[in-house]
Amino acid sequence: MSTRETSPAAPTQSGVSAAPKASTPDSGVARSFAILLGFQCLGELIVYVTRAPVPGPVLGMVLLLCLLSARPSVVPAVEQVSRGLLNHLSLFFVPAGVGVMVFAPQLKSQLFALALAIVVSTILSMAIAALVTGMLLTRLDRKQSQHKAATAPRG
Repeated sequence: MSTRETSPAAPTQSGVSAAPKASTPDSGVARSFAILLGFQCLGELIVYVTRAPVPGPVLGMVLLLCLLSARPSVVPAVEQVSRGLLNHLSLFFVPAGVGVMVFAPQLKSQLFALALAIVVSTILSMAIAALVTGMLLTRLDRKQSQHKAATAPRG
């Protein structure tokens, strides 16, 4: 028996494969990685060209967020790989931990400044988050009361 007789995707007389082209799971993963890496590279390129004081991958994530907000149909294309990366997010901190260990002597000499920066930035972040949350809740309450007033039966 020849391979031509046993192959389900053997070319027909016209030379075109008779089997339908199916998307394999591997091609979906490769496409998802390509989308994610493409946006990271786009962010890096924009930062390089504009000299923006923002890390390229962060700008790439913002651009990806804009795309996903504008075209929700793209979400399934990146969801599987994104979830896999998020499930193993802790592994991405290993290089940073190694860097801390390598530069421990330099960090030790700046320990007070680092500790102060961490404490102050944490307090500021919490305070700003509380203020924004309070403002948003006040706005929500105002909108709900306006909605209730507009829909209340007048008698």
